[in-house]
Amino acid sequence: MALPKQLIDIERIYLEPAAETYARGQEILAKYPQAERTYVESHWKIPSLHGNEGNAEDWLRIKRSSLVLGVKKGLTMRPNGRSAHFIAPSTSNGCAMACAYCYVPRRKGYANPISIFVNIEEACAAIARHAGRQGILPAPDQIDPQHWVYDIGENGDLSVDASICDNVRDLVGLFRRLPNAKGSFATKYVNRDLLSYDPQGKTRIRFSLMPAKIAKVVDVPTSSISERIAAVNDFVRAGYEVHLNFSPIIVYEGWEQDYQPLFEQIDHVLSPKAKEQLRAEIIFLTHNEQLHEVNLRWHPKAEEYLWRPDLQQVKRSEGGMLNLRYKVGWKQKWLTRFQDLLADKLPYCGVRYAF
Repeated sequence: MALPKQLIDIERIYLEPAAETYARGQEILAKYPQAERTYVESHWKIPSLHGNEGNAEDWLRIKRSSLVLGVKKGLTMRPNGRSAHFIAPSTSNGCAMACAYCYVPRRKGYANPISIFVNIEEACAAIARHAGRQGILPAPDQIDPQHWVYDIGENGDLSVDASICDNVRDLVGLFRRLPNAKGSFATKYVNRDLLSYDPQGKTRIRFSLMPAKIAKVVDVPTSSISERIAAVNDFVRAGYEVHLNFSPIIVYEGWEQDYQPLFEQIDHVLSPKAKEQLRAEIIFLTHNEQLHEVNLRWHPKAEEYLWRPDLQQVKRSEGGMLNLRYKVGWKQKWLTRFQDLLADKLPYCGVRYAF
């Protein structure tokens, strides 16, 4: 499978007409003056992207060359209680990367290139109002000892978004100013431009990690595992709180043995300062039949690891999707063994959330 030379090379911009009336929309359009513009009724209603299973073999080009600009309508906060206290309104959706297990793409045709929401000031104001109503965090919990935590990257990878516009810089600046709140997002992409954002400890970045040999198959195309680990010290030094996501954990013959050198690499590379603040999330793979069928069109090698009906069972998600998760009894045993290995190899790395 040929990987793109550039992660982003925008050739076409789909935009809601209202996006042009916002300063952020104007900035992005000015950044890509040569891009073909196509006006659409809604960032969700793009005929050439919906139903694009037929374009599966061309997804990497679609993701790299297409951008959608829209206006976020719903600005409500959703309770979470797992990785964060609240899910903030998305300032983007979709991604230029193509991880084979990603749950987000189904919403806008599986290619799902990046959509940027240009009303960033409204989103930041909504977060600030909500945080103001919360007051002080009553007591330390598994999510954070001091602050209400808002997940700001549920439907994309903000490190990639930051290469397109300043939405992420604005969010980091917002949480720097909020006395009782912290932003959080997971990433598989090392964007060193973020090192200049001055988060002052109020933004948590979670680098997602797995054994490198599996990442080379299912994380397409992302920063290498070694690059992500090497970035932790620099981001801690720049004022971020940096945690790790062991996610998704994919079960295959020898998977536990492959995590040992990963843990040893983390221990060898991280600085004492990085280790002192380190925490982790542990999340086993969730897959679904629709994504399996689509992946067979463009990346069947990944499905050799992801599609294991002998180990998985069907469960309906909160959103009504029929998902495949590892069988409960086995998963609980694997989770216990994983946590034991983590505690042995990285005893300073507490677990905030395991699923």
